[in-house]
Amino acid sequence: MLETLNAIDSFIWGPPLLILLIGTGILLTARLRLLQISKLPRALKLIFTAKNQGDGDVDSFKALCTALAATVGTGNIVGVATAVHAGGPGAIFWMWMAAFVGMATKYAEGCLAVKYRTVDKNGEIAGGPMYYIENGLGKKYKPLAFLFAFFGVLVAFFGIGTFAQVNSIVEITRLTTSIPVEYTAVVLTVLVAAITIGGLQSIARVASKVVPAMAIIYIISTVAFLVIFADKVPAAIEQILVSAFTPTAAGGFLGATVLVAMRNGVARGVFSNESGLGSAPIVAAAAKTKWPAEQGLISMTGTFIDTIIICTLTGLVLVVSGAWMGDVNGAALTNAAFTMAFPMYGSIILCIGLTLFAFTTILGWNYYGERCVEYLVGVKGIMPYRIIFIALVACGAFIKLDVIWILADIVNGLMAIPNLIALIGLSGVVVAETKKYFDYLKEEKKDLSDDLEEEATPGH
Repeated sequence: MLETLNAIDSFIWGPPLLILLIGTGILLTARLRLLQISKLPRALKLIFTAKNQGDGDVDSFKALCTALAATVGTGNIVGVATAVHAGGPGAIFWMWMAAFVGMATKYAEGCLAVKYRTVDKNGEIAGGPMYYIENGLGKKYKPLAFLFAFFGVLVAFFGIGTFAQVNSIVEITRLTTSIPVEYTAVVLTVLVAAITIGGLQSIARVASKVVPAMAIIYIISTVAFLVIFADKVPAAIEQILVSAFTPTAAGGFLGATVLVAMRNGVARGVFSNESGLGSAPIVAAAAKTKWPAEQGLISMTGTFIDTIIICTLTGLVLVVSGAWMGDVNGAALTNAAFTMAFPMYGSIILCIGLTLFAFTTILGWNYYGERCVEYLVGVKGIMPYRIIFIALVACGAFIKLDVIWILADIVNGLMAIPNLIALIGLSGVVVAETKKYFDYLKEEKKDLSDDLEEEATPGH
């Protein structure tokens, strides 16, 4: 079974999908004139200053936190570890490249999600790729929208949403605290059930509190590690850059070609930040905003925070420590690196970080899968979906890691294809919406300066 899954995975994540994924990002980067660089300061500012005017179920900050809850997960810790273990330090460079063009992709996804969102029979906002495929590209593309939603449910059930996260939580708690797998599985299932039954409002409330806290804890811990080994950081950065373009061979590491480094870096980067996958726009559509481009900018920061900041810190810790050359993989590899700097607390810091990351990802993906089910069968499918999802969380603790990551990779790739086709087809709409928003900002600024001049004129 493992061999068959590996063959399918290699085929799906072969050159065609990598070219489509990176190519879409490059096309959008060019058409939006490097918006991910020029507008990043504004995007980061909007996280906290968005006016939250317009239709929507949650404010922009909660929408971003829910999207980050789903993206900042095991991919940032375990995913980076498996990428570096398989592809060498060069995989981190390709992760950066995927994230750089992925920011333009994520911007386009958020923009289109708000532009083409609708309201379901429960009065809740429904949006995401299935809606911008059908309403943007046209009714004849409905089979493509159906495929996206179908694969979206599979990712929620068998990919990023359950097994990969649950397995990581039970593994790290067993390694760190010796708590039996069964106990962790029961507690996790009860918590997931309690929060997800309440729907988006409940998930967003938890995400907006937990996500900022967990990101800060993890960033402080990894930065502290890099400060302790500050003398090794320049050599680690050099190793990442050199390994990206030359085959790697060192210590217990068998060696990786440039293609293996590229494939692992891009695939794990996408698994982590989900740019091009079409997941984040499902919750971006629920944001209270009048301007599609504004939510696009806020969505774009998700990729920046997830990969450029958090994945980079994990990657540097692994390369600086040299642990990537050993025999361990996944959470155990990152754990080995952390305990070098913090022999007493390293495992506990990682356990808390990974558990929170993975737990919030389960919550975010529960919502994504729910919206996909709602598109496929209507609101009547929501409660049966939640029950199946909770049951799969309970089972996830007892499935082997190798099978989980391959299965997750396969369904991720299948989900990305319909979304990327839609992004290419609707790239003109994204450009038009972007122009409209920035023209409005210019006009608003001009009106404001005219008002100030008028007030300063004597007699007024």
